[in-house]
Parts: sequence; C-alpha cells; structure tokens
Amino acid sequence: MACEKPIIKVLRKEKAEKPPFWIMRQAGRYLPEYRELRSKAGSFLNLCYTSELAAEVTLQPIRRFGMDAAIIFSDILVIPHALGMTLDYREGEGPVLGDLDIKKLKRGNIKNHLYPVFRALQIVKEELPKNVTLIGFAGAPWTVATYMVEGGASKDFAKSKEFSSRPEFQELIDILVEETAEYLIRQIEAGAEVLQIFDSWAGVLQEFEFMKWVIKPTRGIVKRIKKIRPEIPIIGFPKGIGNMFGKFIKETGVDAISLDSSVSLEFAKDLQKILPVQGNLNPEIMLKDKEIVIRETKKIKHTLKDGPFIFNLGHGILPTTPIENVEAMVTELRE
Repeated sequence: MACEKPIIKVLRKEKAEKPPFWIMRQAGRYLPEYRELRSKAGSFLNLCYTSELAAEVTLQPIRRFGMDAAIIFSDILVIPHALGMTLDYREGEGPVLGDLDIKKLKRGNIKNHLYPVFRALQIVKEELPKNVTLIGFAGAPWTVATYMVEGGASKDFAKSKEFSSRPEFQELIDILVEETAEYLIRQIEAGAEVLQIFDSWAGVLQEFEFMKWVIKPTRGIVKRIKKIRPEIPIIGFPKGIGNMFGKFIKETGVDAISLDSSVSLEFAKDLQKILPVQGNLNPEIMLKDKEIVIRETKKIKHTLKDGPFIFNLGHGILPTTPIENVEAMVTELRE
C-alpha cells in the first residue's frame, strides 16, 4: 500500500493540493508548555538526554498545531559531546565546548552515548498520528566542526577558517562524516522516516572551500546512508549559499532542498523542476502583525503550489514569536 503521509508523498516528487508543513525549532521556547518542561528538566542537555522528556517536547507542537512532521528534539552538538568533548549551554551565551584535541576524540561511541535520542524517537513514533512524518536530523560536518574549533558560536569563524588550512582539519571532517552517518542511520532504525542535514554556516565559505568542506562531506554522508537505506529521503539545508544551490543539489545527492529566507521565490520555483523544495518564510515575519504573516504565507503557498513543496521557515522559529501568529499561519496553510 502506498504511503499516504503528505510530506513523504511530496518528497517522492508528488504535488500536494495543500502544502504539508512543519517549522524548524517547532519544539522550542515560543511554546509555554516547552518553557514549563524546560524549567523542570534542570538543564538543556538533561532535556535532550532524558528520552521521555525529549519525546514529550517533540510531540508538543504536533498536539497544538497539527504539523505534518515531528522533528526529534535534540541538538547538533550531541555529536562532539559523544566524541568526548565537554559541552555546556549557558544562558545568554549559548553552547560552550572544551578545547579540541582531535587525537583524543572517542570514536565509536554513538550507539551508547546517544541511546536516549534513539529511545526518544521510538517513543514518539509510537504516539504520532498515523499521517505525521517523523524526521531525524544532524548537523553537517562543516557547521559542527566550527563549533568544535571555535569552542562555541562565532561571528567571523576566524579560527575555523585558519584551522581548515591544516591537515588535521581534514581528519576532523572525516571523523564527523563517519560518526554523523552512523548517527543518522541509527535514527532511521529507531523510527525516523526522513532525515535533514543542517549546515547553518555553509554560507561563510568561498566557493573552493564550499566544495571541499560542505559538498564533499555531505555527499559522503548521503552515500553511506543510501547504501544501507536508499528509500529514506534526505533533505539538505545549506543556509546562505546564494548561487551555489545548483552545485549542492547536483553533487551531494540529497532528495530535497530546504531554502533559507534569502532565496527568492522565483529561484525556488526553478529548483522545483529538479527536486522538492522546502521553505522559506522569514522567521522575523512571524514577529510582525498577524495580517502580514498571513499575507506572506499566502504568497509563498501560491507561488510554489505547482511543484513538490513543503512549507517551512527559512530558519528556526524565534523564541519571542507570538502563538497567535503561528496559529494564523497554520490556518492559512490549511485553507
């Protein structure tokens, strides 16, 4: 029997009468029920690593808004944590990692260290409505490597760009390709039906660096997954890459592309001729008047309606987003 889940149908290049939707970071601080659970968890990592709590957070937006997909609640930095790096999340500062020593990274620890994520996926899969798709995810090697090298978030990526000229950086990327592929394959085994690879900092690289540190590692991960589970659709999200989407699509082998808010709808429409597209309402629009949210949602929905399309934001929903604006967006998408 053919799969009737709207998002999977679109990822098989079928056009939908109404665009299926989910939103990046849909389980997060804009939801009062999330903030309540987060305060009880004690720490962000405890929330990620307590399977029952992570599953509950994943399901919260599905219950409230009825998205067509649930994305497992976790973080892209659980990979360096599994590799043995210290990791802390500080209020007002974000993630803070310890010093990187590539020779001391603990490889082969994915199965045990990230078991709570796999268990959370199993719990969610059991409780999801039958028409809702379960998405697993990971950060792309370049983006994860920047956090490992910089020790946290960065504004200019100076350390990462300097370190990328050393032979050791290739060793780090190779480790991340291998560990990330295993992590994603195990997410599939736990119930994930679709995968998304987040490369949030892909856009800071020059073209020759982009080919080496974004396209090649992503292709390596996709090949490893497809060799074992060729039926699982993979969405790529290389944020901010401008005119390099064509190369990314051609060279990586992803099944769909998620677009950031800088991509014009005309260009998105051209990409639909090649593969399904996802996106790309600006998260800042969600902070504005409700009528503006409706207008911009309608514009994207109308422009991309003739090809395979999943509605989403161009990046994660902002913590201060009013609930009523999300409700207005959902109502417009369902009409």
